[in-house]
Parts: sequence; structure tokens; C-alpha cells
Amino acid sequence: SSPARDREVAPELRPSVMSKLIEEELEPGFRALYKIEKVLHSGQSQFQTVDIVDLAPFGRTLLIDGMIQSCQIDEFVYHECLVHPAMLLHATGVKTVYIGGGGECSTAREVLRHASVTKCTMVDIDAEVVNFCKMHLPENAGVHTDPRFELVIDDAKGQLEGAPDGSYDLIIMDLDDPLEGGPCYQLYTKEFYETCLKKLAPGGIFLTQSGQAGLKLHTSVFTPINATLKTVFKQVVGYTQAVYSFCDEWGWNMAFATPREGGMAIPVAEVDALIKARITGELKFLDGESYQGLPALSKVHRANLAKETRVMSVATGTFSFMHSQGLCVAESK
Repeated sequence: SSPARDREVAPELRPSVMSKLIEEELEPGFRALYKIEKVLHSGQSQFQTVDIVDLAPFGRTLLIDGMIQSCQIDEFVYHECLVHPAMLLHATGVKTVYIGGGGECSTAREVLRHASVTKCTMVDIDAEVVNFCKMHLPENAGVHTDPRFELVIDDAKGQLEGAPDGSYDLIIMDLDDPLEGGPCYQLYTKEFYETCLKKLAPGGIFLTQSGQAGLKLHTSVFTPINATLKTVFKQVVGYTQAVYSFCDEWGWNMAFATPREGGMAIPVAEVDALIKARITGELKFLDGESYQGLPALSKVHRANLAKETRVMSVATGTFSFMHSQGLCVAESK
């Protein structure tokens, strides 16, 4: 379904329709149904529809333009994999962080667990998403009272372009998926990645979520993002992890301003030692053992990464898109 069709969905998600289901088209010919147990918020911001619901299989869930963004049951898997590998790999400990997107503040929550961080700037265009999540996602309440956290409501691309070169040890793009006609696809391009490289400090790391990365769909955007980053950065590593509520493996791509010998490789004991030294509290998912699996890609993934030639660029008008996973509401039978 088109983004326009998706935007029609949210007004129907009202407390009066608790017997209804959400139907998600994961890909053409493959749909899933989720029972709605409670609607906490349903509304339209200036930019998109925002729904916060309790789903029977996943718990509290954030929907943006009718698409699942984050679920209570396993959001920590996604966010720990997004944030901590890069922060553990940084040679001296990350001090300055720029987050593009990340409106529910789970990414910032994980960043701020690192004692080395002196400033975490999160730029999200939609104040209403941030406010709705602040009201309904209590697990992230500490972010907003942390003096190291700076929230900027603006365009993530424009804010980064305006920052002095060399400003950040880590840049994390926790953006919406690149969807045709969507707001974010130009932030997955060679031109934007060239900006990101300029804004990184020496030894800095760039990290972006990279969409579905399972056996069938990893060539949709995961491999083109990897190939695009390789035209800008000298060293790029792709990695994946299954995320239950996304019904697939998910992908991330990490790029190093200064190449690191071994890429993402760190021995089990060293990962555990770094977690103990750098991170406040206990992680729910990631440790030395589970870390080893992230960059351990299948033969199919490795072969497709090696032969990928698509480079996403505004100049050439070349883009790659995920399937628009539109949701609709269906009557419970």
C-alpha cells in the first residue's frame, strides 16, 4: 500500500476498536495479523501519523505512518545492536554523538549508558513523536533528564550539514526505512555520506540502520547501502541480527573514518571487558558471545555484498527502496 493509504489508517485505531487486528504486508504475498489490545495514542502530527498501541504478541508498539517501528518485547535487541558495537570499537571511548532520527529516544538511552559520553545530540523532525513517546514509553524517561542529552527538533540532514567538520566521534542514523516517496531516502545516498565523513572526528565511526537483511530481502537496501558507503569510506562492515517483531533479520552498516585492523572483530573476553568498563548497567541482549554473531554473515550475504554495484546518489537519481509495509485494520473474527 502507498504512504497515502497508510496515513488513512491511524484515525481508525481508537479505543472503540479493541477487537480489531492490525494487518501488515511484510512483502508482496506475505502478510501478518496482530491483535490490538489497547490504544494509548492515535493522532496525526505535522509530518506523519503516530500510533502507540499494545499488541498481543509484542507489547507496547510505536507505529509511524502505519508501520511498526519499535516494540517493547524486543526493542532492546535492535537498539543494543545499533549503538553498542560502534561504541565498543571506538579506540578511546566515544565522547560526542549525533543521532539522526530516533524519536522514541531508545537509541539515546543506550548511548547515554556509556560514561565516556559528554554530549549526545538527537535531531528528529517531529516534536509530536518525541512527546508522545515521552508520555508512553517510561523506559526512556531518564534520557530527558540527562544533562548530556540535547534534543533538536529539526531536519537531521540540515543540522548535520551545519555542524563544524570533525564534530562527532559517532554519527548514528536511526532513520525511517528508505521508502519510495518517503522522507528519508536521500539520507541513504553518497552525497549525504560524504557529509557524514566530514563531520566525524579522527577515529570516528558512522553507523546506519539498513533495513531488512534476511536471506531473501537483504539485497533490497542492505547491500546497496553497504556499496554506497564504500564509495566514501575506506572501511565498511555490514552486520545483521534477527529481530522477532520485524519478522526478519535486520541490517546495519558501520563505516570507519580511520580503518580499524580486523574491522568489527573483537574476542569474546575483550567484548565482555569493554562492556564492563564502559557501560552502566547490564545489557539485555549483547555480550561477548552474541557479539561474535553480528558480522558472521551467511555465504549468500557475503556473495551479494561482494558483487553489489548499486550506488545510491542524488546526482544520478539512483535509489533503492524497501517494500512499503503498509498496515490496515481488519475486523477480528
